[in-house]
Amino acid sequence: MIARESRQAVALERFIEANPQLRAEIAALSEVEQQQQIQWAFEDEAQEQGIEPWELTLRFIAESPEELQSLRMEVHREVAQTLGLSWEEYCDFNEIGGPAS
Repeated sequence: MIARESRQAVALERFIEANPQLRAEIAALSEVEQQQQIQWAFEDEAQEQGIEPWELTLRFIAESPEELQSLRMEVHREVAQTLGLSWEEYCDFNEIGGPAS
């Protein structure tokens, strides 16, 4: 599994690898400008799919459907904790049917 602090970078690298036309379009830009364009294109892709960028990140880094589900639950648990909600309250509020453990 990819370390949490590396997830976004790995997802963006896999995204650009999957979109060689984008790489060609931004090749003349500076490194900073390329990174900005990749980030914006990534966010646009998430919006086109009707999901949040964090969800697209997980889709790019997960090695299996099971790992994707596990990563989603991990993120949801972190959000619940940040909001000060119990896992059950959070699941009810967000209509998530996840394991209670």
